[in-house]
Amino acid sequence: MAQELKARQDMDPRWQWHLNDIFETEQAYEQAYEAAAAQIEEMAKWKGRVANDPRRAIREADSLEMQFDRLAAYALMRKDEDSADPRRQARAARFQSLMVKAGAAVSFLEPELLALPEETLKALAADPDFQDYSERLRVLLAQKPHTLPAEQEMLLAEAGDVMDVPHDVFSMFNDVDLPLPEVTNEEGNKVRLTHGNYGPLIRSRSREVRREAFEAMMGTFKRFGSTMTASYSGAVKAACFKARVRHYASAREASLSPLEIPVKVYDNLLYAVQAALPALKEYLNIRKKKLGVEELHLYDLYVPVIDDFDMKMTYPEAFELVCEGLAPLGEDYIAKLREGYAGGWIDVYENKAKRSGAYSWGCYGVHPYVLLNHTDDLGGAMTLAHELGHSMHTYYSNQAQPFVKSQYSLFVAEVASTCNEVLLMRHLMKKYRDNKKAEAFLHNQLLEEFRTTVFRQTMFAAFEKEAHEMYERGEALTTDALSRMYYKLNQQYYGGGCVVDDLIACEWMRIPHFYRNFYVYQYATGFSAAVAIASRILSEGESAVRDYKKFLSAGCSVPPIQALRYAGVDMETPEVVGGAMQVFAETVEDFKRLV
Repeated sequence: MAQELKARQDMDPRWQWHLNDIFETEQAYEQAYEAAAAQIEEMAKWKGRVANDPRRAIREADSLEMQFDRLAAYALMRKDEDSADPRRQARAARFQSLMVKAGAAVSFLEPELLALPEETLKALAADPDFQDYSERLRVLLAQKPHTLPAEQEMLLAEAGDVMDVPHDVFSMFNDVDLPLPEVTNEEGNKVRLTHGNYGPLIRSRSREVRREAFEAMMGTFKRFGSTMTASYSGAVKAACFKARVRHYASAREASLSPLEIPVKVYDNLLYAVQAALPALKEYLNIRKKKLGVEELHLYDLYVPVIDDFDMKMTYPEAFELVCEGLAPLGEDYIAKLREGYAGGWIDVYENKAKRSGAYSWGCYGVHPYVLLNHTDDLGGAMTLAHELGHSMHTYYSNQAQPFVKSQYSLFVAEVASTCNEVLLMRHLMKKYRDNKKAEAFLHNQLLEEFRTTVFRQTMFAAFEKEAHEMYERGEALTTDALSRMYYKLNQQYYGGGCVVDDLIACEWMRIPHFYRNFYVYQYATGFSAAVAIASRILSEGESAVRDYKKFLSAGCSVPPIQALRYAGVDMETPEVVGGAMQVFAETVEDFKRLV
């Protein structure tokens, strides 16, 4: 009989986050919602009058943004707890509609500010009493060529709800309506396939379990290929439309330019990782020999290749292991982690209709939160370390910066999380250095981190680049075209070391990050930076930790490239990604000797 997930209300509340730290009651949320709606009306009165008092207009817009920051966290995280609950769906939809109104209400602000004399804006940015907004004004001036007249900005803001439809369709289908079948687990029992248990199943020691799970997941998405294509192509078209009307050369430039990331950083990543593919194929050949199979398939890539060594652990054990691994970051860092563990920061286990995956989120003035779908293995511990890295980045930034400078760039968002993973892995390698089987297992895990975080995410980045360029060239984004292109990328990355199964062509349909345009490449650049930072922390100690916490505390008070320089990493040079690829190649050679 299939094992069904528990409903939210039947889960142990000890392992659920405390969203009442944001709003104590539903009534408090509603009062804040109504107050925000009133603020929108007041903000709209500034239209055509910003030049009269730009300081006050900016501060009122900032106040509105901060209120929406809190409303968003509460409404959307409540929905993520149980996406099938109509009340939660309605609250989230109502909030998102209000957010679109807010965007329209403030859409005139930037155009009217940019209409002011440049000297006026520079004087505002240099005013000691207005330093909270200095960086925002500098970035605003840099984006002047891409800012539209006020009426057009308002029209674009009002279209935001429509442009979010592809993501909304994917989320509801993926989290609620996706009809995943039953599969057989290692014990021979039928279980309902979910996003949460797919990971353990694809890592199963039983090849038949892995194959069945892979084919069930990919085959289900293949059945809905037309729907998934319509959804994703809508997201691509929206991104290209916005880039075109804002006078960018491409959707990719439109995503990177506001973050002050040169397009060459993206291209350098693709080039450096492609150059390292021979080392990846060498690693795949080692896996094939160790597994003792005639052909290595894509569903064989996640199972540990070291026999008789599993790192099974409960969630409390995983948390203690994470604290051990992150001890080099200092007692204050660990104390804050323990506060989060006991204080309702973390929503731990999967329940029926809970959002899949994991993330860290929150709002200014309240501690950060972590959503997990925890599994009792090393993968679960690594995910925990990863998301706590995000949370601690947010915590340090919020403590050190005013609201307007606290929201760090997406480009650096994956650095702290991945640095935690690297530190934890280095700790485990040291802890088990006298156990050759464990050492080989951990080398395998580190290689898998490289494969999934650098190689896999870079392959995703190549897919996004090509999908958007296809549309920009006037080519149709059909199911066949997208699947064929994705299959060819898998051949490029895995062919020669692995059988590229036909069903992998459908995998792009289930990747939620593709609905955040040109985001995934930052996993790979972030991992590369994290390898460099972790090495420095472990070799230099306190001074490197001090520099790293300066980076964590920077928020967006400086450009992201400069923030990383605080931690000793210069992403404008090719050496960072190249250095990470060298570490990968060396680890492959070490792994070969161990096995």
